[in-house]
Amino acid sequence: MTGAPVHGAAPVTGAWREGHPLGDRRFADVGDLHLETGGVLPGVRIAYETWGRLSPAGDNAVLVLHALTGDSHVTGPPGEGHPSAGWWEGVVGPGRPIDTNRWFVVAPNVLGGCQGSTGPASRGPDGRPWGSRFPFLTIRDQVAAEVRLADALGIRSWALVVGGSMGGMRALEWAVGEPDRVERAAVLCAGAAASADQIAWAHAQLTAIRADPGFAGGDYYEAPPGHGPHTGLGIARRIAHTTYRSASELDTRFGRAAQAGEQPLGGGGRYAVESYLDHHADKLVHRFDAGSYVVLTQAMSSHDVGRGRGGIAAALARVRARTVVVAVDSDRLYPVRHAEEIVEHLPPGRGVLEVVSSAHGHDGFLVETGAVGGLLRRALTTPVPVVARAG
Repeated sequence: MTGAPVHGAAPVTGAWREGHPLGDRRFADVGDLHLETGGVLPGVRIAYETWGRLSPAGDNAVLVLHALTGDSHVTGPPGEGHPSAGWWEGVVGPGRPIDTNRWFVVAPNVLGGCQGSTGPASRGPDGRPWGSRFPFLTIRDQVAAEVRLADALGIRSWALVVGGSMGGMRALEWAVGEPDRVERAAVLCAGAAASADQIAWAHAQLTAIRADPGFAGGDYYEAPPGHGPHTGLGIARRIAHTTYRSASELDTRFGRAAQAGEQPLGGGGRYAVESYLDHHADKLVHRFDAGSYVVLTQAMSSHDVGRGRGGIAAALARVRARTVVVAVDSDRLYPVRHAEEIVEHLPPGRGVLEVVSSAHGHDGFLVETGAVGGLLRRALTTPVPVVARAG
């Protein structure tokens, strides 16, 4: 039933809001932001977390950028303010590939997100949630806010900027748009521009959310508890999660098995794979926000490093960072050819292509922490050729 309460009495939004436990979040007020498509987003706040200590020389900073439904809690236990453990536990932490005994790690919640950074669930200048009034954002706008965060933290240059999926788009945009501030970049499971196929999958997800009466055009934040666009957001998650995993993995894990205790023949029960998708949908509506899902998905569809820069080849020629581009061989959303295109157009000696073998599809960059962590450890310990800085 569209707009009705779902299992577990989900809140109207899973967004972090003022008055909720802070957890390990910190906040930086970075001012008014001029947007790529015009207009100004006033009073931008970025939520972030850090691990380790910035060196006196400021040369050990690593920026970790999350994917669509991720957040700043990259590593660490669950607790007040953080209902789940960190999403990259096997990669970031003491003694891990991105070793927080050596590196100062910064992870922001993306602009437009829902875990403390300015987004649709945040209060606008009039004290009411932004909702439908929240402006269209691009990946460049998100990076512009992260540049402001770096300035606020006193970080002139990143030893590494790394991200996967939407985070990979931002990592690449950092390398292209701020070439003098990125020594190394790691772009995981992302391309130089969104493809028609990716935009098509995104459109189906956005349509599901907008078609839910509980979405109310984006102005649902003051609805009674337990109501909201849960059905639409859940359908969007089911569509997305199917693209995140490979067909072979789903066949191997579930086949045509029925969910335990249910009989799908005759329509009275579910197949196990249907239950799996329902589970992920239910989890998301308890921890995420439909408005942010719309804003961030639109930003991903806007992704194109070549826009206004003479095309992709000309844009990538600007990169100074030693750039590791990582693809997963079973990723059907961001196939290997997208990584190959990036490396093809990077300046000589600046790009390295790495292909991780995994049955887990697009989510391989999150699941294959051993392989991915090894690549990042090597990236951080490989010297970067000295390039004269502009200015």
